[in-house]
Parts: sequence; structure tokens; C-alpha cells
Amino acid sequence: MVEPVDIVGERLVSFLPNLRRFAISLCRARDVADDLVQQTCERALAAAASFDPQTRFDAWVFRILRNLWLDQLRRRKTAGPAIDIDEMHDLAVASGEAQSEARLALERVEAALQQLPSEQREVLVLVCIEELSYRDAADVLEIPVGTVMSRLARARKALSELTGINPEARRSSP
Repeated sequence: MVEPVDIVGERLVSFLPNLRRFAISLCRARDVADDLVQQTCERALAAAASFDPQTRFDAWVFRILRNLWLDQLRRRKTAGPAIDIDEMHDLAVASGEAQSEARLALERVEAALQQLPSEQREVLVLVCIEELSYRDAADVLEIPVGTVMSRLARARKALSELTGINPEARRSSP
């Protein structure tokens, strides 16, 4: 018989990129995100027996990660400042005009994403990047589905304004 810790362990390994992406969106520092992902894996493995295989694994581990992050935020109030991801100048970039333009566009979107309030950024990352349903995102964030929908709408609008994208210009007039 397969043990719950083995099932959770297998799923965690394949889900690590998603966890890391969500962690980076929360804490904005890759080293802190990596530590957060490691703590999430430890916590998930320790609680493997409580995981219900009939539920969504991604929502379960995202909730663990977010709760750990909130705990860290509470502790950091007395610990001091964190390193911002923008200070990481050692990121490699491929040469070429197209890659440079893409990198600049990505930096603009990332900067705009970081300007969003954390409530909007969390919802946007979970629904648009991690592809969670509104219900699953609501469960992870412990908020009503309607709140997810309104935060997502505000986040999308703010992101389009911050990046200079005007979705109304694409719509036809009645």
C-alpha cells in the first residue's frame, strides 16, 4: 500500500515550479521564496496524512505556503528589511533584440504587478498564472468567491493601466 507521505512527496516534486512562482510573487525575493518553498514542502510532508486525495493538491499546498508567508510577515515586523528582487542584477539575459525587448516588457509587467496591493496580486497570480479556479483561489485565500472576482477585476484593470494596455480600445462600439 502506498503511504500518504509518498503520494504527497511525488506530487510535491512535480509541483515545485508552481510553488516557487507563487512564493516569488508573494515575497519578491528569490532566496526568501526558495526558503518558503522548502518550509512548505516540510510542512506538507509532515501533514501528508491529513491530505484528502479527493481534494485539489495545488490548493492545499498553496494554502500551506501562504499561511507560512503570513507567519513570516508577522515575524519580520521586528526583524528588519528584506532584499528586493530588483536588486538581483546577476540574472542572465540571452542576447538579441527580441530577447531584450521581451525582457524589458517582462520587467514592466513585473514592476506593475509589484505595484498592485498584495490582495490583488495574490488573486491575479493564483487565477491567471497558477490557473486555479475562483473557488480554489477563494479557499486558498480564505475569502468568498465574489471577493476573488472583484479583486481579480480590479487587479486586471490596474495592471492594464500600469502597463499601458487599453482593453477598451479593442472592443467594438455598440
